[in-house]
Amino acid sequence: MSRRNKPRSGNRHQDDVGQDNLPQNDENREGNSRRGRKRGRDSAPSGGNSRLILFGRHPVMMAIANPQRTIHKIWATETVRDEINAALADAERTDIPVDSAGRTDLDEMMPPGTVHQGMAMHCAPLPQLSIEEFIADHRDSEQCTVIVLDQVTDPHNVGAILRSAAAFGASAVIVPDRHAPLETGVLAKSASGALETIPYIHAGNLNQTIDKLKNAHFWLAGMDGYAEKTLAEADLKGRVGIVMGSEGEGLRRLTRENCDFLVKLPMSDRIESLNVSNAAAVALYELYRK
Repeated sequence: MSRRNKPRSGNRHQDDVGQDNLPQNDENREGNSRRGRKRGRDSAPSGGNSRLILFGRHPVMMAIANPQRTIHKIWATETVRDEINAALADAERTDIPVDSAGRTDLDEMMPPGTVHQGMAMHCAPLPQLSIEEFIADHRDSEQCTVIVLDQVTDPHNVGAILRSAAAFGASAVIVPDRHAPLETGVLAKSASGALETIPYIHAGNLNQTIDKLKNAHFWLAGMDGYAEKTLAEADLKGRVGIVMGSEGEGLRRLTRENCDFLVKLPMSDRIESLNVSNAAAVALYELYRK
């Protein structure tokens, strides 16, 4: 959340492994393409990348436990193979193949410096939930919190926001189709398994999405460092959308104007802004404790 932009009043309303059958480092191509993003939840997105690789204990274990996650293969070092097999048995998914791999094999699959914890998974992207389906699912929910992100492009930040959303009871993280990260191993690792439990919705035009949320009786509060009221002072309850921009630029003008009102987090004058994932965690906690 940045103080750069001055506020304007809002309007209301993923046999031993040989090198030949290891996927190559494909992080930049992981995730589903934008084709198929508006398909229903029961069908996987078309044009999805067949080399989506998830890695790390939490992402892999949570994906095993998620029946909506189609898993093609798992690679595991000997030290974690029993743990993987136990998780597959608990989830009644013992038909999924588990191949042995050395740490060097796994290192070669991943971007440099990746912490894979001895396990990786070749899987399909999750089925996409549309904003209309989400609203229909929560039509009767008196309490419902969503995070709406305006051009937050760093997958580490978005993954951390998904993790906070899971921790503090939010129902979804919503992003536009453009200028938002796709589903990747990096995003899933940063989310520490939350990608399997919190809908990550690519919803097309952001301002149209905000209007749809308003029509579904959500109050949309834009985070802006120059807002007059703090989030606590706004006393938000019920169906709430917290709209957040990038750390450097903040909310775009039209997004800011389309929010019902603007709020800020109280901060010391010694620092200008918080990282967007940190600001989201504070905001979600503030709403959760009410």
